[in-house]
Amino acid sequence: MTPCHRPEPPAGSAARRALTVGALAALLALGAAPAAHAAPGDNGDIKVHESTTAVTDQRDEPQVCRFYLDAFNFDDLQLVNWTIEQQPPTGTQQVTAGTLALLNGTGQTQIISLPDGHYRVNWTFVGQTGSAKHKVFTVACPPAGGPSDIAAPVPPPGPGGPSNIAIPSTSPRPGGPGNLAIPSTPPRPSGSPAAGGGRPPGTGGPHGGLEAGGGGTCLL
Repeated sequence: MTPCHRPEPPAGSAARRALTVGALAALLALGAAPAAHAAPGDNGDIKVHESTTAVTDQRDEPQVCRFYLDAFNFDDLQLVNWTIEQQPPTGTQQVTAGTLALLNGTGQTQIISLPDGHYRVNWTFVGQTGSAKHKVFTVACPPAGGPSDIAAPVPPPGPGGPSNIAIPSTSPRPGGPGNLAIPSTPPRPSGSPAAGGGRPPGTGGPHGGLEAGGGGTCLL
């Protein structure tokens, strides 16, 4: 009886099986490894706020006039560095920079004033993952002489309008009360003769002789 002979495996098959098993083990090991944690501060965000917006408001305001930077959710991070630079078509220059001191992951800058234009705020911190984060915004302040400085419109001339209101004149008119002459009567000394040659009271009558101050002679 002819003995059976099992065919020999091709050369290199054992090596390939070993490599396959090793790769599977490596994949299993990676799957079992714990997920990497984000660095402290990676969850943080900076909002651009109008100067009148509350610091607790977490909305973004992409258009402002006078503004401040408001930081949120920076975990236990204590400092965030920030810069503001122009954006085309305004320019490309950095215009201001600073450091935000945080308390419980939050903090705010002072009020910032910039010329109207397009800008971008960038922020970085020690231990961050990846490159600097950023946010774009626009500064657009109302022009001088805004609504509060505009005078109320004057109604056009017309019947009963302001231009037809008669204003009383205070200048004197001929024959008016302002031209009436009030005669002046000077005070008269007590006991002096009356004007026109009269006699003072208590002096002699027609038969009492010459009247004082009569102004003439009496013929006998």
